[in-house]
Amino acid sequence: MPHALGDPFGDPPPYRPLGGRVRRHTIAAAACVVLGLGLIGGAVTGSWLVGDSADAGERGAFATAAGLWHNVPVDRLFPPTVAGRGAGPGGADRTWTRIAVAPDTGCADAFDPLLRKALAPAGCARLLRATYTDATQSHVTTVGLLFTKADAAGMRSLEARFKDEGLYRRTDLMPRTYAAKGTASAGFGDAQRASWTLSVLTDAPVVVYAVSGWADGRAVDEPQPATDAMASGATTAPAQAGLGHEAKGLADRVERSLRKSVVAATEQPS
Repeated sequence: MPHALGDPFGDPPPYRPLGGRVRRHTIAAAACVVLGLGLIGGAVTGSWLVGDSADAGERGAFATAAGLWHNVPVDRLFPPTVAGRGAGPGGADRTWTRIAVAPDTGCADAFDPLLRKALAPAGCARLLRATYTDATQSHVTTVGLLFTKADAAGMRSLEARFKDEGLYRRTDLMPRTYAAKGTASAGFGDAQRASWTLSVLTDAPVVVYAVSGWADGRAVDEPQPATDAMASGATTAPAQAGLGHEAKGLADRVERSLRKSVVAATEQPS
């Protein structure tokens, strides 16, 4: 603040006793310094608070997602009926009906050995699964939510590994099905897996997956990742039957339902 100290190129100020002049100038300069530091400090503190608030919000949402497996009713995580507008081949609509819900369990026998090994760094807090059938009851699809023990950094590391090493596409890393007696999924076992998708989330400690097949129990010689089975011109049996769309469409909508539950739980007043 130059004017507080006088203009060095202007008229000289009137004579005053030196002591009073120095004292007043010293006080004025100190006041400017304090004011300046206060403004700067306030701005910095404000930016820190904003950053902390955003980080705290992300951490809060992550922690909220971790507890959804026991805080949210199963009908919200796996709705009895799931509408898939535009989810089928050529943008056709799909509707899936839930026919079985597995008891929430650990992960010991839920995955093939190699997939269990690949997921092991994130740990397993809980695994939820449900199986659906399409409107014609021709296809069955198991969708799963693996709640891990990992923090945000751990989930980012796991996602990067799956992406960088191409683990999303390996047929020896397909998720297992959940079959229930007395339903259209009764014959839906390992050999019936036709197409699958798996997503490692980085904003929640959750791995979302789905695996699809035929409801008549036919075995599949060449299972295909959903992204390949959905590609234009794909001619494999899973692709022609739309089983890639079944897996991907259902997994996407269960993931959306999960995210909505996180938002709803995070916004609840404490």
